[in-house]
Amino acid sequence: MHVIIGGAGIAGLALANRLSTLGQDVTVLERSPGPRPQGYMIDFFGPGYDAMRAMGLLPAMQEVAYHVEEAALVDADGRQQAGINILQFAEGDVLSMMRPDLEQVLREHLPSAVDLRYGATLTGVTPRADGVQVELADGSTLDGDLLIGADGIHSAVRRLVFGPESSYLRFLGFHTAAYSFDAPEIHAEVGGRFCLTDTMGSQFGFYALRDGRVAAFAVHRTADPAPPGDTRAAIRSAYADLGWVVPRALALCPDDDQIYYDQVAQIVMPRWSSGRVALVGDACGAVSLLAGQGASLGIAGAFLLAEKLVGSSSVEAGLAEYEQVWRPVVEEKQKVARSTGRWFLPRTRLELVARRVMLRFLRLPVLRKLLPAALAGKPTTLIRDLQPT
Repeated sequence: MHVIIGGAGIAGLALANRLSTLGQDVTVLERSPGPRPQGYMIDFFGPGYDAMRAMGLLPAMQEVAYHVEEAALVDADGRQQAGINILQFAEGDVLSMMRPDLEQVLREHLPSAVDLRYGATLTGVTPRADGVQVELADGSTLDGDLLIGADGIHSAVRRLVFGPESSYLRFLGFHTAAYSFDAPEIHAEVGGRFCLTDTMGSQFGFYALRDGRVAAFAVHRTADPAPPGDTRAAIRSAYADLGWVVPRALALCPDDDQIYYDQVAQIVMPRWSSGRVALVGDACGAVSLLAGQGASLGIAGAFLLAEKLVGSSSVEAGLAEYEQVWRPVVEEKQKVARSTGRWFLPRTRLELVARRVMLRFLRLPVLRKLLPAALAGKPTTLIRDLQPT
């Protein structure tokens, strides 16, 4: 079976890895000219962790991971107001890593048979009874038995086959940004923590990277889903009233092409496949950064999809089984993310104080056990259960 994958991000690379390992012919089409360096730090746990272990990639992940134990909320003078052990967010192991580093692990461990093409923009899809033909921006075409859109929340495959993005995107009322910069004094102050401003409406966070740089993460509330025309100017404006080290970080904000910027949203669709075209990861079930599990779910969903495609009686049966099993997991994470949004970034002073109190109480052993389900949703062993004991 020849599978064409649109998108060389986390889900696309994981799918390519597993399908090729299972003996399938795989071509990956990525519109960007090369690997994208932009991205933020993620806390990786859950079913994606199980999938990476099953693919033998856990040691490589551990090599690039950071050992961040505490998320600290600090005031305008840098004084810690509350904090929480990051390991409390999930049941099981957690690895913190930069998103581009995770992509690099997946890319560098692709089987040699995978045809990975950068600068390949997909412009058209022609379905057939037993396959699909895709058209590229350079005028060439490519035939496959199956096309999988793994090209993110703004998926071109979804748009070409299922319709406009506006039909499926649920904007959650936030914009987010991430970039890195050199600032030894901020690096030293952050240390081994994830430091977040204890603020309302907008929030900045920092990680100290091993190369001496600082990774910045930012999120703010907005009613307008549209991205700004001038990203750097928009960031400096949205976070201008924050204290501590934020003014220094804003002054060091790089050019737009070095910034990750997007709306915080979910993708909600009535179906994930149409004929010999299907979607995986954020393209069909983005949970948003409020859920904190997008990368894990993308990898686990890709792993499950590969297993079902190869192990089922037909392509159509495999796609149906994949969606039947995986959709409830994704929808539950989306629901949890929507319900916890108010605590993610408080609107009022009362909510801000309530969050501090809640985090302090969660240090108590009896309440600590409740945190993973409250913030991350129900644990799933679907991927683990696929592996022989």
